[in-house]
Amino acid sequence: MQDLRKPPRRFSDETIAVFRAARFLGAHVWPGKRAYRWSLRRSLERVDVEVPVADLPDDLDGLRLVQISDLHAGEFLDEATLDPVVDLVRACEPDVLCVTGDFVMRWTADAAELGTALGRMPARLGKLAVFGNHDYRGRQEARITAQLRRGGVRVLCNESVTYRRGDATLAIAGLEDIEESKGADLEAATSDIAAGADARVLLCHNPDVVDDLAPGAFDLVLSGHSHGGQIVLPPFSWIARRWMPKRLRGTFPLDGGGRLHVNRGIGTLVLPFRFGSRPEVTCCTLRRHESRT
Repeated sequence: MQDLRKPPRRFSDETIAVFRAARFLGAHVWPGKRAYRWSLRRSLERVDVEVPVADLPDDLDGLRLVQISDLHAGEFLDEATLDPVVDLVRACEPDVLCVTGDFVMRWTADAAELGTALGRMPARLGKLAVFGNHDYRGRQEARITAQLRRGGVRVLCNESVTYRRGDATLAIAGLEDIEESKGADLEAATSDIAAGADARVLLCHNPDVVDDLAPGAFDLVLSGHSHGGQIVLPPFSWIARRWMPKRLRGTFPLDGGGRLHVNRGIGTLVLPFRFGSRPEVTCCTLRRHESRT
């Protein structure tokens, strides 16, 4: 077993009390859900990422993996809020839809808001997901999985799936969260991936997972978790950094080749607004480049 879990970050009791008070005010005093629905329609952004893969077969050249993350259904987000997300995902024409965790804010029952919306998002080959840290509260993963299955989404729990297009194969592994799961077993997640897979992708909620990956292990790693900072005030951004992963948002090169993309997410935490970090749908396109060997 290759367990990549790290000690989870924990807030102080005082900080949690402030968060709860702010969330209550945002949900019940200020009309948070309606306000965020309005905001999302105006600020949602498509981010296009080109992913070079050495000697990628023609059958996979141009394949699109569309990523959404950190939905956080609950006080500030419901199915209707996701309408612009559905429209943008459709416009991206995904071959594979990848959802990188944090489906709910607090309550497992809120995942019911997501099943129908995800069902309206097309994907030619399939729809895949992994859990985020918020999805383990109460250890009700099976209930969340059942709701996502309504939308045709398969949750990968330390396992992989291989898609074939023409004569080429795309292998996608899903790793459980590296802070809150019972085990983030990379060996199990990749055990069924054939050595000759033409492209290899890893889904993991927390981008810090890349610190423990072997060089060249994956052509693409898709993560979320950080919300891109959610409220980014440059002179004060350091205040929240110790609770954040090392890589907040954007695309980063990996040792030995490959790319990590950290999605800014769709939903919000604590407060129903963002500043300096727009919600994001990512369209990753695999592109062939010639190997130097």
